[in-house]
Amino acid sequence: MGRILVTGGSGYIGSHTVVALIEAGYDVVSIDDHSRSHVFIMDRIRQITGTAVVNHRINLVDRPALEDFFRNEHAGITGVIHFAAYKAVGESTAHPLRYFENNLVGQINLMRCVADHNIPHFVFSSSCTVYGNPDTLPVTEESPLLEPESPYGAGIVTGK
Repeated sequence: MGRILVTGGSGYIGSHTVVALIEAGYDVVSIDDHSRSHVFIMDRIRQITGTAVVNHRINLVDRPALEDFFRNEHAGITGVIHFAAYKAVGESTAHPLRYFENNLVGQINLMRCVADHNIPHFVFSSSCTVYGNPDTLPVTEESPLLEPESPYGAGIVTGK
């Protein structure tokens, strides 16, 4: 099995994904600056799986730190699963530039590093927010993308 980088590996969805990857036989490394998560989550992952996952405390907006990680730690990484985005719709409305910087600049920096190091697989975790206020439920991948109702949704849909 390959080595997978999970960004936001200490977050709710990220930590569950890390556990599932370990249980499936993958070697996992994490990047999480703990601005929206807790350090103790890595201990919980170790308790659940018996595997100590190395977490690098890097903010993806810090491109030099991210590039340094990939220069020194990228060996064997065959895929990246990206969860390190801010996600609170209300907060995105109050602080849209903070969201655009973290979610867009961070993702662009990550994607540049992935391309520079020829990592073949990249999964971006999105949100149902991209569908706006849907006319019908349940929302499927075939549902039309409507006008986003927050800066969080707009950053995902349009890259603005």
